[in-house]
Amino acid sequence: MDQLEETQIAEAQREISKLLSGITNEIPILLFAQPGLNDMFSDTARQALRFFRELTDQIVLREYDLNHKSAAELNVQHSPTLVFDPDHYNIRWLGAPLGEEGRIFLETLILIGTRKSYLSEQSLQVIKKINQPRRIKVFVSPTCPYCPQQAMNALKAAVESPDLISLKIIDIQANPELANQYSAQSVPQTFANDVLIAQGAQPEELFMLSLEKMEEQSVFIPESEEKEIETDLVIIGGGPAGLSAGIYAARSGMNSVVIEKGVLGGQVAITPIVENYPGLTQIGGKALVDIMVTHALEYVQIFPGEKVEEVTPGKPISVQTSRRKFYTKALLIATGASHRALKVPGESRLSGHGVSYCSTCDGPLFKGRKVIIVGGGNSAATEALHMHNMGVGVTLVHRRDTLKTQDFLVKNLIQNNIPILFNTEVKEIRGKQKVEDVLLYNNKTEETSTLAINGVFIAIGYDPAVELADKIGIELTEDGYIKHDQYRTNIPGIYVAGDVAGGYKQIVTAAGHGSEAALTIFEDLINPYWT
Repeated sequence: MDQLEETQIAEAQREISKLLSGITNEIPILLFAQPGLNDMFSDTARQALRFFRELTDQIVLREYDLNHKSAAELNVQHSPTLVFDPDHYNIRWLGAPLGEEGRIFLETLILIGTRKSYLSEQSLQVIKKINQPRRIKVFVSPTCPYCPQQAMNALKAAVESPDLISLKIIDIQANPELANQYSAQSVPQTFANDVLIAQGAQPEELFMLSLEKMEEQSVFIPESEEKEIETDLVIIGGGPAGLSAGIYAARSGMNSVVIEKGVLGGQVAITPIVENYPGLTQIGGKALVDIMVTHALEYVQIFPGEKVEEVTPGKPISVQTSRRKFYTKALLIATGASHRALKVPGESRLSGHGVSYCSTCDGPLFKGRKVIIVGGGNSAATEALHMHNMGVGVTLVHRRDTLKTQDFLVKNLIQNNIPILFNTEVKEIRGKQKVEDVLLYNNKTEETSTLAINGVFIAIGYDPAVELADKIGIELTEDGYIKHDQYRTNIPGIYVAGDVAGGYKQIVTAAGHGSEAALTIFEDLINPYWT
């Protein structure tokens, strides 16, 4: 270990020590680990506990095997299992804090050590309505950037209402049999009383509402009226374009806010590896997003988990979200684009049960199994190589006779002997509880065939998120993107940037367009072109 690494580790330890310094209660942790069962995960759990025990003396650790009477008393059946403060809570972790899960583990210590849930007032109002037991299971993966958010929601609920709410955080890599039992082949997935209540990460209030209603909720209506905020610029979308726009707007002297209904970073957050962002030879997509968000927070206020419900043009423009109302001089739409669906039978029914749009989140579950990746562009090729390196048996399926991807990616596919089925279309995805096979059609020979597989990963492009723009009355291009002239839309004061405006779907392009749009807005507010 060189001096730089030692310095970085020491800095990380100091930061974590600060976070743990507020813990006022002992945290009893029982580690159940059976020799010969998942030893790698057991060893990782021990290492994590050793690391955190060096930073706080509040952790009290006891270790048993599955034959110990405590395992029977607590009904512990899987190795490793971490049981947290069983005298006060019913919170368990089946697995070990690897990768993204380390964030969950740290937050678990803080919540249990302070015995506070830190729920918002709106969430507390919802959870108080729950008067029947809720047994929560959250399936997670170390490579999933969305999982910490959903696990934290569940942890807060279990800490707030320990008499009614229990929680198991289940690592799908350590517990593939449980993942298969629940057909949880896409993470995060959340069950309550063995009923699926959420696929993917949710804003805190939506999670609590889903937990109360025992089914996934898509809209949260606040019970109390939120504060109104006046600003110079509202940016809708927290991807590279929106975050860059926020930085440049603030540096130009404008007060600005960023509103993001989903995960900050957009598509970048689920990109396995980024190799073409200037200054960074190679970096994980989620790591790049963390850097961007950290930078943006120095300049702008970010409102995650808020959906924009209504925009009324005028002077000022009013923006109504699911939580509050904004009054702004200008509005920038940077809503990005979402994964395009195949729209074939079985796709929606088996989504999360073998059908996936994120190899980073769900790829590890398919190690040693067979999948197809549908698509012929850079994303499809990159995901094929990524999963091949995980040990997944990958076949690329493309409807045309040539790939529309960069030459070096084609060479890598060939060098790794990844099969490519050209002129082939997926007509149906089949299986009872999970993907079992696909019906393929060769559009050149007009022959059909069946291919037995365990998963279908879809990478066929994006659909621009223009629902809000269309609702406002903003003109669109023939391809369905927002029409603009130097980022100005047809409605004065409303602008656009990023993937939703069309053009190249590249991180650096979106970031550049976001900064240019912010500078254009600054100039227009000084000298309004519409007057």
